[in-house]
Amino acid sequence: MGGRLQGKLAFCTASSAGIGRATAIAFAREGARVIASDINEAGFGDLKDAGVVECIKLDARDTAAIEAQAKRIGPVDVLFNAAGFVHHGSVLDCSDKDWDFSFDLNVKSMHRTIKAFLPGMLQKGRGSIINIASTVGAGKAAPNRYVYGATKAAVVGLTKAVAMDFIGKGIRCNCICPGTIQTPSLDERVRALGKQVGGEEKARAMFIERQPMGRLGTAEEMAYVAVYLASDESAYMTGSSITPDGGFTL
Repeated sequence: MGGRLQGKLAFCTASSAGIGRATAIAFAREGARVIASDINEAGFGDLKDAGVVECIKLDARDTAAIEAQAKRIGPVDVLFNAAGFVHHGSVLDCSDKDWDFSFDLNVKSMHRTIKAFLPGMLQKGRGSIINIASTVGAGKAAPNRYVYGATKAAVVGLTKAVAMDFIGKGIRCNCICPGTIQTPSLDERVRALGKQVGGEEKARAMFIERQPMGRLGTAEEMAYVAVYLASDESAYMTGSSITPDGGFTL
């Protein structure tokens, strides 16, 4: 199947790995002209071979650079925000620096891109903004995810606020709240936990055991949800949080 995003221009962040990469590819496969961005150029790999029209190095924490790209690119139909970082620890492990970095990357990056690209959407009279939140913070708590959970709860609030303010102007804003997904980011957490619990195999099993379905989700499964939210199929949906989590929040 293809063509669900035919004729749409999409700008994506965090496109070098994980959900961001899978979504950029899925958008392109469905006919969108995709501009992928990430601070890690090395991760772009074969994105262009997969149909992505442009890959740009961009720091999601750089307001001026984001504004410059929005001006250069012009109005887009879809804005996909996936930049994020998972901090490990409780409130006692969270320094002011950790707090500020997490909110800057996980939340303020979305503020930056939305503020930069929204005027073009308003000019066109339509647009779909999709933010990556999480089940953690948005739906339930998880051990040692103090500031991460706080940032993801904030993403849900940001999403609803944007949806409310522009609901009558053709703009939709929704978020995806994934469960535990197999990504390079998760692999890093598995390695870190493995050092504490006696090996990576045991650590990975711990992540899987808390999933009611008995497996981790995939980045591609999250990308399917993003395609739906980017497409006209979800035209009656705004301010919503979709939770593809394998039953984690049940």
